[in-house]
Amino acid sequence: MLHVNDMTFRLGGRVLFDKATLHLPKGKKMGLVGRNGTGKTTLFRMILGDLHTDAGAVRVRPTARIGTVAQEAPSGPTSLIDTVLAADTERAQLLAEAETATDPGRIADIHNRLADIDAQTAPARAARILAGLGFDEEAQARPCSEFSGGWRMRVALAATLFARPDFLLLDEPTNHLDLEAALWLEGYLASWPGTLLVISHDRTLLNTVVDEIAHLSEQKLTRYAGNYDRFERTRRERQAQQAKLQAKQLSEQRRIQAFVDRFKAKASKASQAQSRLKMLARMEPIASVIDEKTTTFNFPDPAPLSPPLIALDEVSVGYGDKPVLKDLDLRIDMDDRIGLVGANGNGKSTLIKMLVDRLKPMAGKVVKSSKLKVGYFAQHQQEELNLNESPFQHMARALPMATETKVRSHLGRFGFSGDLADSKVDVLSGGEKSRLLFALMSIEAPHILFLDEPTNHLDVDAREALVQALNEYDGAIVLVTHDAHLID
Repeated sequence: MLHVNDMTFRLGGRVLFDKATLHLPKGKKMGLVGRNGTGKTTLFRMILGDLHTDAGAVRVRPTARIGTVAQEAPSGPTSLIDTVLAADTERAQLLAEAETATDPGRIADIHNRLADIDAQTAPARAARILAGLGFDEEAQARPCSEFSGGWRMRVALAATLFARPDFLLLDEPTNHLDLEAALWLEGYLASWPGTLLVISHDRTLLNTVVDEIAHLSEQKLTRYAGNYDRFERTRRERQAQQAKLQAKQLSEQRRIQAFVDRFKAKASKASQAQSRLKMLARMEPIASVIDEKTTTFNFPDPAPLSPPLIALDEVSVGYGDKPVLKDLDLRIDMDDRIGLVGANGNGKSTLIKMLVDRLKPMAGKVVKSSKLKVGYFAQHQQEELNLNESPFQHMARALPMATETKVRSHLGRFGFSGDLADSKVDVLSGGEKSRLLFALMSIEAPHILFLDEPTNHLDVDAREALVQALNEYDGAIVLVTHDAHLID
């Protein structure tokens, strides 16, 4: 289905791919993984023909229908169900032609083709997909314009799945989904009959759906059989074997060189020394194992604080005069780890906004410790970052009395060192921006971390680093996430 042959591609002078090669057979499901910024989405754009290689080729089977989620979410007065049905353009065209066709032969051909593509069952199939992604029957009949951007992106995903392309490309498909919808999508993709290439940092999806992994690292694509857990094991084993072979080769080279140095001036051994020099020259060097730079998170431990940190008594909260949550009773102590799960729109983010004083309660009583410090992370905060400033400038402004050494030390806790700390936010990846938000929110060593979908832009290794840091953190955590691995 897909052939990448000796492909080289540069972006802004930076080499993203250097003679990279990959083959994805028809009917296979492959996960494309790699650190943020390595070029995964760029590869998708080359597959779609939006970008062209500098050398080599990216080829897709000529007759294959490629499906991918549109960058622009659907909008306007069209209902959700009609928007999804319209994604099957062949069905829509045949139905339109059936209304005007007069030739009996052509009418028969149209109806035969509609039967072949199961056109009669299309509305029910579209409704099932929308329901799986969180839209009930009433919502499916409403116009797209009534929904927020995140919900409309779900409609775009539903439309892509409904069209049943031969080759499906998905880029972080669970980012806009709650846990229930993400689990439904995993099941749907696991039984997907076509070819799938998915960029994802969701370990659960990569273990459930795909049967191959393509790893993008050091400008190369390496294909591994199995799911993500197997990929990790295989890669570690290959690295260990490569390191062992390299150590053995270096030892042999030192032994040969020692012989040459000892006997090259001795007439009786000169020919043997020359022979060993030729042996050294013929040795193919075994490449060193290159460990990608590890992402770090290190939340400062808070000072002890007497319980409870926060207590709610019959609290209601919402927007305007409409409560979203009513009669809440809740207590949070320093050793609490609270996961908030449920369908989008059920009030998880609303509760967190109230707990961090972004919303005022409509009724009831909220009691907080007078010395309480909180840290709050939400994806929309990326929009508040100044794109023309560096992480160092953001942190220096947040710590006006701190020395440069202290500012850089705190940034270093979250992987910002050297040039990265002085790069403009505009050139940072989504994951790097998220790490900057983590660094900014933890300045005062908060007693509670409120985290609203913290892993959306983090790669798999960064997610693992976050899990480890949260496990080591001594304060309370309140977490909203669709990432089952993070909840575990």
